[in-house]
Amino acid sequence: MEGTQKFTVIHRILHWTIAFVMPVLFITGFLRMFWLNKNGMAAVIDSKTAASPLPKEVVTDIAKTIRAPMWEWHELFANIMVVAFIARIIYMIAKGIRFPNPFRKNNSLKEKLQGFVYIYFYVFVFISAFTGICIQKEFFTDYADLFETIHKWGLYWFPIYIVLHLAGIAIAENSNKKGIASKMIGGE
Repeated sequence: MEGTQKFTVIHRILHWTIAFVMPVLFITGFLRMFWLNKNGMAAVIDSKTAASPLPKEVVTDIAKTIRAPMWEWHELFANIMVVAFIARIIYMIAKGIRFPNPFRKNNSLKEKLQGFVYIYFYVFVFISAFTGICIQKEFFTDYADLFETIHKWGLYWFPIYIVLHLAGIAIAENSNKKGIASKMIGGE
């Protein structure tokens, strides 16, 4: 962001809404893909009902039913994320808030890195939201498998972003932007 940072209530609400929603999306996506994936759950159900085997369709339906509430949370928080993300873009445009251009020669290395992290965030969230919406609403069905694959990459993009964001906070706190974290929490 530019030189004098004023984190208004709206700015902070949008920031912390996104900061709360992103880990929920990550956790529910992670659980769906790994610990609670339908094939793994079906295998457990099969093993526990081996004495009285159930048809594969029934086992798969049980596994999907167990996961359904978690997936409802993922979709709910995805909708919150889309609204908060769009609101943040509109807010930034309306307030004239800009982040450093990483391609500008006059910017310092710190400003270039900061600009790249912002671009990474906006591209990552846009791609995740776009592919998620296309999957949920069944848009562009010819590309459904591609969109699902790209959407799942969020499990890798998110931790990278968190590391970059926390590193950026540490760098800012130890440079000319000391106190930026407390301003984002409590305001000016």
